[in-house]
Amino acid sequence: METQQGKVLICDDSLLVRKKLRDILTGIGCEVFEAQNGTEAVEVYQKSRPDLVFMDIVMPGTDGLEALKKLRAFDAEAKVIMLSSLGTSDKLIQALKYGAEDFIQKPYTVEQITQIVAKIAK
Repeated sequence: METQQGKVLICDDSLLVRKKLRDILTGIGCEVFEAQNGTEAVEVYQKSRPDLVFMDIVMPGTDGLEALKKLRAFDAEAKVIMLSSLGTSDKLIQALKYGAEDFIQKPYTVEQITQIVAKIAK
C-alpha cells in the first residue's frame, strides 16, 4: 500500500509540464489537482486546500507572483514552490519575498520533485 503524501496543486500554463509533474507526484502517492493559470490556482486552492503548490511564474493572465500573493493572503501557511525557466531570477527574488518556500529551475528532475515533497509533507 502506497503511503499518501498529501494533496498537491500544480499550476502551469503548459499541459505537458502539468502532465509530467502529475506523473511524478501520483507515482509517489500524492493526490494531484491542476490549474492552468493563477486565477484558477487560487480557486482550486480555496476548494481543495492542498498541502503544497507547484506554481509556474510566467503565465498568461494572472501570473505566478500575483497568484502567490493571493494564496498567501488567503492562507498565510500556504506552501508554494515556484517553477521557473532561465532568465527569471529577479522574479524568483520577488517570489521569495512574497513567501514562496523555494523554487525549482526548469527542466527539473524527478529527484528534485520527490525531495521537495518529502521535505514539505513532514
